[in-house]
Amino acid sequence: MNTTQGEYTTTAKWLHWLMATLIALAWLIGFYVSDLPKGPEKAAIMAWHKGLGTAVLALITVRLAWRLLHPPPRLPDTLSPGLQRAAHSAHWTLYGLMIAQPLSGWAVSSANGYPVKLFGLITLPALVEKNEVLAQTFVEIHEFLAWGLALLVVGHVVMAIKHHHVDRNGILHRMLPGRRPTSD
Repeated sequence: MNTTQGEYTTTAKWLHWLMATLIALAWLIGFYVSDLPKGPEKAAIMAWHKGLGTAVLALITVRLAWRLLHPPPRLPDTLSPGLQRAAHSAHWTLYGLMIAQPLSGWAVSSANGYPVKLFGLITLPALVEKNEVLAQTFVEIHEFLAWGLALLVVGHVVMAIKHHHVDRNGILHRMLPGRRPTSD
């Protein structure tokens, strides 16, 4: 990617928006399914939740590899060094949560004795043995991470809107689809 243009590659943009969509859907489905009684409806909806989670876990590896091979554009010099550090910290925390959240869900399923399938096709190995106490601990971790991820995503969106409408520094435009970077 040509970082002098200040834009992300088309691939980076697609990965960003695809993952944002998958994470939002997984979060909403997880929130909905958590209050359902055990039964076939909950199992079917949970399969979708797990499928989205495994897709996020697979895609985050692709996204991180892409980011390492195609560094993102620099932040504008108009941002203070402190804000630049905060932005970098927030982005890496988001990446960490995009790994930890699906892993904790996988651990919940494993500890409850349920399989997890990658894209609904390949059964993944259990992360832990079946254990009800451990399952409840992982449920609490999974829920905590879900709320933390949601909070960080809201902050991410608020800051993108602030950069666009208040600072008018072009940061939001760099990640919007439809704008073509000079190279991919």
